[in-house]
Amino acid sequence: MLLFLKSSSRTVHHYPDQESRIEVNKYKHSDDIDDNDPAGCCTSLTVWRKSLLFGCNGFTVIGSDGSLVYRVDNYSDNPNQMVLMDGSGNPVFTICRRKKLRLIDVNWLVYNGEVGKYCDTSARKPIFCVKKNVHILKTKQSAIAYVYNDGNSSAKGCAYMIEGSYKHRSCKILDESRQVVAEIKRKEASTGGVSFGLEVFVLVVNAAFDPGFAMSIVLLLDQMFQ
Repeated sequence: MLLFLKSSSRTVHHYPDQESRIEVNKYKHSDDIDDNDPAGCCTSLTVWRKSLLFGCNGFTVIGSDGSLVYRVDNYSDNPNQMVLMDGSGNPVFTICRRKKLRLIDVNWLVYNGEVGKYCDTSARKPIFCVKKNVHILKTKQSAIAYVYNDGNSSAKGCAYMIEGSYKHRSCKILDESRQVVAEIKRKEASTGGVSFGLEVFVLVVNAAFDPGFAMSIVLLLDQMFQ
């Protein structure tokens, strides 16, 4: 039976069953307020590494009001392509793995909207390319991945840099001036300091940064470092 949960914008989001709605609601209040953001200039999203659809793997992203903001279903069916959808199931970004030129190449392309089941991107231009730092142990840099504009990973400078450890759910996305535009961090319960583990974590996004693109980076990091 489908149940519905209305957000403050009056958008109706669909939850597949009562159990899923209960699971979503238990994550609603723990991190609604960021102590480092008293002016409320950031968006705080709870990321749950689970699909709400029965028999699917994926992600569920919940807003501070308990609304379903983003979702990814059938995450493991095609590991070379992922579609990030909004709460209503509309495609927001498609993420495709670029064909390897060498054994160490780990590049992903991010496209607006949907590009097709088999990632036929010949007629589309990517908006970003994300490249894993495969030399992280051989350099003094702390970056684990780089984000380049227009899908050009050979450009001299990157648009964004990701530092930290996704494995421990502690990452920061920094722009060219090294300002933090988004952050991945562990989620703690509002009382008692109980941890939710690694399957539930928080994505805090600066007001000037696209939360959908920030979530796309989360998906890429999960593929790179799971």
